[in-house]
Amino acid sequence: MATKDVVLELVEKLLTLENEVRLLGDEKKNLLESYKDKLDVKAFQAALRIAKIKGKLKDTSEAEFDNILLTVEDKLTIDWID
Repeated sequence: MATKDVVLELVEKLLTLENEVRLLGDEKKNLLESYKDKLDVKAFQAALRIAKIKGKLKDTSEAEFDNILLTVEDKLTIDWID
């Protein structure tokens, strides 16, 4: 059975990690905000997400991915807003 000291140690370490994650999130937000005058940050974030997804699809051809994406976009009738 876990002792009180072990539980407290674990709680302390988890709280420390959660705080570090929050701080990193704040740093990321500030970094992106510092680029908002240089580029479209929302478009950049979307492109980054897509690039990460494509990186996970190593066994899928880019043409197949593009065809599926076009089909899904057509079904969702995505209208691009300028």
